[in-house]
Amino acid sequence: MGLSNVSCRPCCSVISLIVSAIIGIVTAFLQIAGVITVAPVFLWVTFGIAIVYLGGLLVASILTRKNEQSSCGASALRTLLGGILGTVLFSSVLLAVGIVATSVLSAVLVGLLLFFFALTLTSSACFIKRAN
Repeated sequence: MGLSNVSCRPCCSVISLIVSAIIGIVTAFLQIAGVITVAPVFLWVTFGIAIVYLGGLLVASILTRKNEQSSCGASALRTLLGGILGTVLFSSVLLAVGIVATSVLSAVLVGLLLFFFALTLTSSACFIKRAN
């Protein structure tokens, strides 16, 4: 019973965090250099995707039984929830504040948004991998 999750390794969540950090840093540099621009439509799409993920996560948590949860899946679940909430927060902030293409603050906010959005996508893959 207690030894059933001995094969559980947090490497998937760690890899998810590292890949997301790289994506966020590269995006911030590209934003400050003026190579990419962020349209409000992109912000609305990321906001919508995060809300759909949050709703799906809520439905999945209601449908699953508590005794089937393991600490292995809880790590991936925490990472997924952090990515979703960060995406919702930063897309809301960027929608409320105008984005200036050469602003350092805008580049940092866009980098953080893409970090959390990539974290949402990669940690959902980890969560699905842990469920199987």
